[in-house]
Amino acid sequence: MKIALIGYGKMGKAIEAIAIEKGHSVTLKIDLENTADLTKENLQLADIAIEFTGQHSAPQNILKCFDAGIPVVSGSTGWLDQWNEITADCTNKNGGFLYASNFSIGVNIFFELNKKLAELMARQPGYTVQLEEIHHTQKKDAPSGTAITLAEQVMKALPGKKEWINEASNKPEQLTIISKRIDPAPGTHSVTYQSPIDDIQITHTAHNRQGFASGAVLAAEFLFGKKGLYSMQDVLGL
Repeated sequence: MKIALIGYGKMGKAIEAIAIEKGHSVTLKIDLENTADLTKENLQLADIAIEFTGQHSAPQNILKCFDAGIPVVSGSTGWLDQWNEITADCTNKNGGFLYASNFSIGVNIFFELNKKLAELMARQPGYTVQLEEIHHTQKKDAPSGTAITLAEQVMKALPGKKEWINEASNKPEQLTIISKRIDPAPGTHSVTYQSPIDDIQITHTAHNRQGFASGAVLAAEFLFGKKGLYSMQDVLGL
């Protein structure tokens, strides 16, 4: 595949290394210094785009890919309030789009464990639940997109939880997410159920960016040549 990398920071460079190792090529690299190069003509030199930027730039980047007729894989978080607009544009333009809050294969298995545990704990009113996420200090959004995905899964199973909140809360309708920024942590997520008798906790700890980058390339390989909306569940058959 010929890949356009939109976002050429640490993650973009990790994706590039894995893509080249797997025999793909990178035809376009966009970072803060050359955003003007993100044109329809340049995008159309690629088969697919992989977009890792930020919450303010991601929506327009994704829409530009749809305009160019290029399928796009995005891992940018913090912009999902525009989800309906983006996915409608993809459908209207017969585009291809795959979004994930986390591309790590391990994290996506962790998502499935989280859903199952939440279903089991819904029958156990004696437990409270709390989430915690730890990332490096350069991560701009809090809570992480992965933590929000975990929280939404928990809330779906526990109807008493109406909203997540990014601070400690004793209100039964609120789900606490504690965010910590500690270097050099690439990402740790924990879901803990507590009772006076015991605790039940599941945790995923990333050791480096390789899992995220490898999953993003795997997602691009899956999306190549496809139209429509997809997720990592589709990629991994979960």
